[in-house]
Amino acid sequence: MSRTRLSASDRRAQLVEVGRAVFAKRGYEGTSVEEIADRAKVSKPIVYEHFGGKEGLYAVIVDREMEYVVRRITEAISTGTPRERIEQAALAFLTYVRDQPDGFAILAQDTPQKSPSSGMASLLNDVAERVGDVFASSFKAAGFDPKTAPIYAHALVGMVTFVGRWWTETRKPTVEEVAMHISALAWMGLRHLPKRPARRK
Repeated sequence: MSRTRLSASDRRAQLVEVGRAVFAKRGYEGTSVEEIADRAKVSKPIVYEHFGGKEGLYAVIVDREMEYVVRRITEAISTGTPRERIEQAALAFLTYVRDQPDGFAILAQDTPQKSPSSGMASLLNDVAERVGDVFASSFKAAGFDPKTAPIYAHALVGMVTFVGRWWTETRKPTVEEVAMHISALAWMGLRHLPKRPARRK
């Protein structure tokens, strides 16, 4: 039985999809070029030709996942009241966790030592930066110091991420309900935020 010859772009896309599934299941260290090539029904040199090796393929997959998540969350916080934006951001991320389990598994894994800027830490910084920009404008309009917005943005993003990890184990309640709980908690805190927080004596 002859192998189907794909165009270079189609072959690259196929290897990305196969690699995504293998990395999600086995992690970076547990994944081999041999297994990826075997599942894609190609020779190992084909994988090296397209990506230069396992690390190159992994970097492409992580970048693609990060771009997708950041785009979804950026769209979610682009409109609505401040509370609606918080809920929409939480729901966008949790929907990704639900609908793209392989992608989330890859982002949530420990990244290779040679790639410190990839994976979940980099994603969270990127998302928090964008959420922080939205928070900053809202803070300024409400009379708060906009320079403190990144603190609350990182807190919100971190909270949603850890809840997302928990949800992958329980799969209930629905992501819509979880997003409402997260947004309610975050909103009640932000709503009663003092202009200048101080330690209680």
